[in-house]
Amino acid sequence: MDADYLGNYLQKIENDGNIELAESIRKTTESFNEKYLANYSFASHEVGLLFGNVQSGKTGQMFGIMCQAAMNGFYAFLLLTTDNTVLQQQTLNRVKRDLTDFLVCDETDSGLFIDNQLQKPVVVVLKKNYRVLRLWTNVFNTTQFMQGNALFVVDDEADAASLNTMVNKDKQSSINRYISSIKDGGMCSIYLQVTGTPQSLLLQTEESGFKPSFTHYFEPGKTYLGGNFFFPATGKPECVTYLTDTKKMTRQVVLRHLTTSAQLLCTGSTVSNCLVHPSVRQNVHEKFAREIRDSIDWCISNIDGDFEDELREAYEQLTPSKSELQDFGTISSCCRKLLLGNEIKVLIMNGKYDVTEDDYKRGCNFVIGGNTLGRGVTFPCLQTIYYTRLAKKPQADTMWQHSRMFGYDRDPGLMMVYIPQELYKWFSDINATNNSIIAQLRKGVQPRIYYPEGLKPTRSVVLDDKHVSMLSGGTNYYPSDPDNSTIEEITKLLAGFQDNEPYYTVSLKLIENVLGHIVPSPEFKLTAFMSILRMMLAQNPGEQGILVVRRNRNVAQWTGALLSPNDWQTSNSFPKRVVLTMYQVTGTKGWHGKKLWVSNIKLPNGNVYYDEE
Repeated sequence: MDADYLGNYLQKIENDGNIELAESIRKTTESFNEKYLANYSFASHEVGLLFGNVQSGKTGQMFGIMCQAAMNGFYAFLLLTTDNTVLQQQTLNRVKRDLTDFLVCDETDSGLFIDNQLQKPVVVVLKKNYRVLRLWTNVFNTTQFMQGNALFVVDDEADAASLNTMVNKDKQSSINRYISSIKDGGMCSIYLQVTGTPQSLLLQTEESGFKPSFTHYFEPGKTYLGGNFFFPATGKPECVTYLTDTKKMTRQVVLRHLTTSAQLLCTGSTVSNCLVHPSVRQNVHEKFAREIRDSIDWCISNIDGDFEDELREAYEQLTPSKSELQDFGTISSCCRKLLLGNEIKVLIMNGKYDVTEDDYKRGCNFVIGGNTLGRGVTFPCLQTIYYTRLAKKPQADTMWQHSRMFGYDRDPGLMMVYIPQELYKWFSDINATNNSIIAQLRKGVQPRIYYPEGLKPTRSVVLDDKHVSMLSGGTNYYPSDPDNSTIEEITKLLAGFQDNEPYYTVSLKLIENVLGHIVPSPEFKLTAFMSILRMMLAQNPGEQGILVVRRNRNVAQWTGALLSPNDWQTSNSFPKRVVLTMYQVTGTKGWHGKKLWVSNIKLPNGNVYYDEE
């Protein structure tokens, strides 16, 4: 009888006391199996995306899917990690610990993989390094038993390193080439991309081989603190403090983290971390480390004076929800012990210093860094964030990956994020788009994305500039040489709307239906506009737009303008709405001599809408 790989894995999680996690993995796996695994043909190459919130437990979810896949006949698995030896080894050790029914191979275990002959499920854990991938490309493509078996590739953080960074030079980057060769080299495969930031993946072309044909979103657990907690649509929450120019800001951060750490350490926690995220430059890291040490020295020097008063101010802001608030005397005593006992660590994480997870897994810590604080790095009990970095050309996926504040082991009543107001606005916009992507997936709509002007979805080198279109909100678009699939149908749809009315407020559903009868000229991205409307309807099925209808318009074709000054003004007077203006031209000045309906559409101002065509 076949082993119950999934059942054994879930039992292991339950035995560790993680009942909620086990149930979450079970639900994700059952849904994924029903939609994508149960009816897999074992004769095709498919690309899918497993999408979850940053630091919401995606590793456990993908392990559950791997176990189910093994029960469905997949016995060869490749698990790709970012090009970081420490992270690859951490992943390898976790696979060995959690998937005990599988043979687990390291990067140098090609002989073990070949000798196993798929007698039991095997997982090969590799980092995305071109030398490593080149070796295993040869192993997979020349091993006889792999020619007749399916390969299941799980690409963790698939939007990092895997994509072709030379697409606009008509070349292929080496890592992308080797991954393509591995996943497409055998008879059949499933290539499952896993990430919390899918922007670049959703904007890939079909020809790239890396555009997901299906996307599966898994919900975070109930205790997860994510984007909606820190960046709600209703406005700034209590746990966010905007930065000011005061020289006391760093001291305020230190005092806040001291009181938070005291509360946690006095109620059973073993660790409390503060993350300081300035620029990528090492000299700036040193500057903030000095400021924090100076603030700690000030606390020690004034421990019987002003320190007590400022500590009380910080204490009065604490509202713990996972423990009972300790009295001020207990907190003050603990803070004094931390300060006078030299029990506070100030750590700098960058290429200059060797800092490991062991350095910040216990006690009260301040961690300062730049790019090293991104993917794969987790900070236990991270309660205080001091975020000062403002990128000149912000990218949504990079910014979101640096949001180490998200996670499960946080006390919402003790969280505090110090952040520039402008940066908070960027994060709020990114969270709104994430919610839009999730809403589209729940409705079964292929996700489309948008961001405010000035915020890019991802790095441009991985997007094919010949096939990714950008539509700017606030701009009026119309096809220069259109046709109608049926003039009569559009006429019927618009029969109830009079020419003498300046505009009508209508459902976006009607606007979508009207546009469905337009046959566009090539420069008018009708499919992109239709996708954007479906995206908006997925977020809000009752979304309203503005409709303007004008008949018998004697407008000349190819003049570069369609709308009259009054209608142009009407279109632009609704900055937050989709506005569709429908002109029925007389056909006496071009338009192939037909009384065509010509559409002019304007999307909500301030956003750039992205679409792959």
